[in-house]
Amino acid sequence: VQLQASGGGLVQAGGSLRLSCVASGRTFSTYDMAWFRQVPGKEREFVATVRKSGGYTYYLDSVKGRFTISRDNAKNTVLLQMNSLRPEDTAVYYCAAGLRLILSTIRDPRGYDYWGQGTQVTVSS
Repeated sequence: VQLQASGGGLVQAGGSLRLSCVASGRTFSTYDMAWFRQVPGKEREFVATVRKSGGYTYYLDSVKGRFTISRDNAKNTVLLQMNSLRPEDTAVYYCAAGLRLILSTIRDPRGYDYWGQGTQVTVSS
């Protein structure tokens, strides 16, 4: 599986961005999909996950109510709608695909098998 993330950019605090991740291959619907983020000098941080069918989603507490993860299995795409952005949301955002995730590993980047190249999100104050 190859993942291509896009949609990052520079936005003022309170603004919105929508990240998109397109996956290659025919097996997209068999993967749980996630977004992580990372700032220099810090570990990669879980942001959100959507399970294979799209029926279950999980979020980092600080983004609940502001970010929404969704997927379209027909288009091999996972989206992250980010509203009410804050300067602390500034990071490189990565999409990831996991084939054998269990509930206890959803937030652990080591549980994911494939990663996109990252897209920069910068929120100015």
